[in-house]
This record gives sequence, structure tokens and C-alpha cells, in this order.
Amino acid sequence: MTASIALPRARRPRGAERLPWGSPAIYFVGFVVVALMLAPIAYIIVGGFRTNSQITADPSALPSPWVFDNYAEVLASTTFWGEVLNSTIAAVVTTAGVVALGLMASYVLARYRFRARGVLYAVFAAGLMFPMTVAITPLYLVVRNLGLMNSLPGVILPQIAFALPTTIIILVPFLRAIPDEIEEAASIDGCSRLGFFWRMVLPLSLPGVITTGILAFIASWNSYILPLFILNNEGSFTLPLGVQAFASQYSVDTAKVLAFTSLSMIPALVFFSIFERRIVGGLTGAVKG
Repeated sequence: MTASIALPRARRPRGAERLPWGSPAIYFVGFVVVALMLAPIAYIIVGGFRTNSQITADPSALPSPWVFDNYAEVLASTTFWGEVLNSTIAAVVTTAGVVALGLMASYVLARYRFRARGVLYAVFAAGLMFPMTVAITPLYLVVRNLGLMNSLPGVILPQIAFALPTTIIILVPFLRAIPDEIEEAASIDGCSRLGFFWRMVLPLSLPGVITTGILAFIASWNSYILPLFILNNEGSFTLPLGVQAFASQYSVDTAKVLAFTSLSMIPALVFFSIFERRIVGGLTGAVKG
């Protein structure tokens, strides 16, 4: 008789183990939270397709019939597109300044060794504890003394300054995680520190750069308190100020105000939805670093 040999079963790797789906109560709570967050946005967007009489008769009902005139009138307005242009300029320039200055400052704090490095990093970290609303009065005086009132540079420069602490906190771990051996090998090959910065540091820290850029763009697009104090001319209004001015001008026409508001927030929602994974990935890398 031949003895049968029992072969050992192949073990699953730890990462391949199936995780349990979890309790249905957790999914229910998550669904309720998401619904509560999306309900106001959906109400504003759908409300723009209604008439004022429909909103007055039943504020929570669906449009019957659906009216597209409110959105058409807002899209045909030159004021709306002028405010879109101002918000785009402010957001793009702010993002470029935050990424450029934040990356250079983070490179110095992460890769150079000098006495005041820890103190300087602590100063930037302390900047997270001072929101713009606290410093709005002295900031207004500084902008006025510089002659930047009623101009986009008067909004852009403070936005860059207040976004730098978050940018540096995120980027420094990325740059510290780059092995010193890579820099040593690059220097042996004749690469300068500036060349190492452009050829190695920038590509390796790209997830953090994208994350900080997205956060700076969305924060600038949604900024309200700073433009409220700096911009007094309607020709230089950004979209948040434009929504306020439009709501004050057409306070009786609720449906058109809802249409204007929904069109103002859609770009930021789409932008954030597209790059959501980039934001999470960049923040995860910053924590690991």
C-alpha cells in the first residue's frame, strides 16, 4: 500500500485576507450623514429650476414644471462671468504662489541643517492657530497702506501667506523621506543642489505638491471674509461676493438667487470631486513621512 502524502495548503498572504463587510448599522449611519451633507446642495441646485410661486407654495417639492430660464439668465450675464474670471485668476495665482514658495521653504527646512531650523518650523506650525478672521483688521491696514485696496493682488498676497503654514506642514515630511543616498549619488554625478531640487525632489514630492495645490485652490475659490474687506468695486468681485451682491439685488427673486448660488459652487465641487483621491493620497504620504 502506498501512503498518501498530505500536501500543505497554500496560505493566503496577510494583505489578501478578506475583510468583513461590517454592521448594517454603520452603513445606515454613514448613509444618513452623507444625505444630510448633500441635501442642502441638492436643494439649492433643484431650487434653481423652480419659479418663485412654486417655492412659495411648497418649498420642499420638486419643480413642476422644470424651468430653465433662471440658469439661462445667469449664464447670459456678463457680471457672472466677470466674477468667474476674477475668482479663477485669484485661485490660480494663489495656488502657484503657495506651491512655489511652500516647496522652496519646505526644501530648506527638510534638507538643510542649521540652528534655527526647529524654531522656524515651529513658527510656521504656529501659523495654523491664527485664522484669517483673527488678523483681518491689521491685515486690512497693511493692504491699505500698500495701496492694494480694490485689487486682486490685495487678496492674493494674504491668501498665499495664510496658506503657507499648511503647505509646509504637508511638504516637509515628503522631502525628509527622500533618502540621503540619492542626494549623495546625484552630487557624485555632478548634480548641484538646485539641479537635485528640480530633477529629484520635485518629482518625488509630486503627490504632496498636488495636494497642497488643490487645497490652496479650493480655499481661494471659497474665500469670503478677505475679499469682503478688500474689494469694494463690483468689477473686482469674486464669486462669493458676487453671490452676496446678487442675493441683495434680487432678494425677491429667490429662484434666480438659488440658480446663481448653485452655478457659483459647482466648479469647486467638481474640482474637489475629481482630485479627491489625490488629496487623500497626499495627506497619507505626509503622515507616513
